[in-house]
Amino acid sequence: MKELADVALDAARRRGASYADVRLSRNTTEVVSTRERRVENVASADSNGFGVRVLVDGAWGFAASNKVDKAEIERVAARAVEIARANRAIQRRRIALVPTERYPNARWSTPVERDPFTVPLSEKVDHLLKINEAALGVRGPGPIFVSSRMMFVKEEKYFASTEGSYIEQTLIRSWPSFTVTSVNSRTGNFEQRASFGSPVGKGYEVVAEYNLIEEAPKAVEQAIKKHEAKPVEPGRRDLVLHPTNLWLTIHESIGHPTELDRILGYEANYAGTSFVTLAMLGKFRFASPVVNVRADKTQRFALATCGWDDDGVKTTEWDLIREGILVDLQTVRDNAAVIGHRRSHGSSYAENWGAIAFQRMPNVNLLPASGNQRIGIEELIADVEDGVYIEGDGSYSIDQQRYNFQFGGQVFWEIKKGKLGSMLRDVAYQGRTPDFWNSCDAVGSRDFYMLGGAFYDGKGEPGQSNAVSHGCPPARFRRVNIINTGRRV
Repeated sequence: MKELADVALDAARRRGASYADVRLSRNTTEVVSTRERRVENVASADSNGFGVRVLVDGAWGFAASNKVDKAEIERVAARAVEIARANRAIQRRRIALVPTERYPNARWSTPVERDPFTVPLSEKVDHLLKINEAALGVRGPGPIFVSSRMMFVKEEKYFASTEGSYIEQTLIRSWPSFTVTSVNSRTGNFEQRASFGSPVGKGYEVVAEYNLIEEAPKAVEQAIKKHEAKPVEPGRRDLVLHPTNLWLTIHESIGHPTELDRILGYEANYAGTSFVTLAMLGKFRFASPVVNVRADKTQRFALATCGWDDDGVKTTEWDLIREGILVDLQTVRDNAAVIGHRRSHGSSYAENWGAIAFQRMPNVNLLPASGNQRIGIEELIADVEDGVYIEGDGSYSIDQQRYNFQFGGQVFWEIKKGKLGSMLRDVAYQGRTPDFWNSCDAVGSRDFYMLGGAFYDGKGEPGQSNAVSHGCPPARFRRVNIINTGRRV
């Protein structure tokens, strides 16, 4: 691999590149899907190739190929230099890179107990069908349907740069899940509930850890109960959010607006820019003092975790929001230089060998409350006179600057006088990002911290996907605008 990488680097240097890097990678994916008592789909894919990125006279150039031999690598490196020279004609600002250390022989792998790609297909199918059978064993007011699936991804990549780094990494991500549907034969309505477990940076061991066979009947029971749930009364109510719901709100309203490329206007095509400005750093009260948010590319089992990013920067963790104040942003080597930072936070990623690396979200986490006090759902609900409790993520919308939003969920309960009451339906909460986070008056303790996350988070043009986790405890928000989504039968 080093010999092939050096061909690209030498070719780029000879043609005038001041900097060059090359990524040789292999991406392997597998999806196994079932429905009721049958297998619906088994799909696998394997993609192998390389991409060369160069900096020539302050402009980027990139080219890639799936034919991996020395002659093709030489040709593609030359093509990347040609593209950089063409880009220079329209480059508004000369690109510079903040420094990074040299890593001449570095390796990192996702810590897995069992590589999912070595597990027999029969074992995976058997487990999924057992999940389905457990769900089908629950009786409802009509038919029960269930689909279950396992998704696995492995990235094997080798990065090298003209700065002397040679980095080999293997990243593995896994996601077993299901969705159950209850149909009411009398009304013709249907209700659903999906499994609460998120994708994680683990191996096949997560299948046993999630125990979806046990969760499936409970999910069916909740889906059945949703048929009789009463519509929510709209108005300003207190809100308690389980981590299975809150992670998505963190992702959309904190994760995306703190990406520096959105703030600078470099990224606007895919879901817009950001309401955050550089002038806010160190001064803007993004949230209440109980809110502390940390970006982390080193977090064990999280989806965006790796040893080095795709700029060759050693990954780390850093505060984004400290006691409610916005203190830092997500950066990569080129945009860190734009705002005068001396180091990159290591947030560069490319989804495969044929995609150019650019800024992607690290794991962004709401930290649990400090101290030894035990604060869970019960403790948060106990101080709510009139409110709503939500589990599971659902549909959502958010504007192009990540400022105005609306989030739903999967399962909703009324809170009255500090106690959990009746199940609700048609619930969504609305807010403006800083107003919402400033309404947070309590977060749970470490005992109740969980990882949520997205297997596919889109960004860029051409679009790319990144996997990212968001850890958090449950949290309470005061006087949030609760709306009735208006579904009527």
